[in-house]
Amino acid sequence: MPEGHTIHRLARDHRRKLTGGPLAISSPQGRAADAAAVLDGGELRDVDAFGKHLLYRFTTAAGEERTLHVHLGLFGRFRPRRVPPPEPRGQLRLRIVGAEHAADLSGPTACALMDPAEEHALLARLGPDPLRADADPARFLDALARRRISIAQALMDQSVIAGVGNVYRAEALHAERLDPHLPARELGEDRAAALWMRIAAQLADGVEDNRIVTAPGAREKPGRVRRSEAVCVYRRTACWTCGGSISSQKLVGRVLWWCPACQPAAGVSAPASSARR
Repeated sequence: MPEGHTIHRLARDHRRKLTGGPLAISSPQGRAADAAAVLDGGELRDVDAFGKHLLYRFTTAAGEERTLHVHLGLFGRFRPRRVPPPEPRGQLRLRIVGAEHAADLSGPTACALMDPAEEHALLARLGPDPLRADADPARFLDALARRRISIAQALMDQSVIAGVGNVYRAEALHAERLDPHLPARELGEDRAAALWMRIAAQLADGVEDNRIVTAPGAREKPGRVRRSEAVCVYRRTACWTCGGSISSQKLVGRVLWWCPACQPAAGVSAPASSARR
């Protein structure tokens, strides 16, 4: 599932490429035909990103203000297209065509018009999004302080923090040397605040790079960075930092990766030789 950096990058790109003029909107697959009929010929005014949700703000050809909600889920994907775009192929839920740019959406979990009450209910369920200027980190700290579940479980709860997925969960916890099994409420305010800042920084780098690169120094390397060089623990067999074996387990429906040496359980000290690079 795309994580928050991908969603914010899409919002930024679509805001730049698709706003400012009338759009031809269709649903080749037919499943979003009702929404497409309302929005076709209208103008995209703005795109908001909240965690893993996209909200497209339209003024319709009839002069009405409408919002299209898109959640990519596990299989959803936007593909940029040239203008004119090629003939639709596959299960295209939505096609958006402007004067110079176009985008095809396939496989989303959600793609439908949303009224103000539905939008309010959606946003009320979400925790703060570290990539938004209006995010309140105190909400994150308060949410952790009230949860007995592990910090690794809490980070996957979108009502605790919006936009974090499996990769950033593993990488942020490793960067802060936190035992993923530590109960969230035992983290403490200082470590929780540091974790928030770490996640915010990693997500912001992801938006700029349009990819996840969390290993120290990897962003500065010229050329393409291989996945094995881009992350410290996620889907690795050996820790990028200390070279020790990576542990993994199924947690909250996803596989969690961590380094027991760099992220020791409470009362266990990390070895002095843990930093090799």
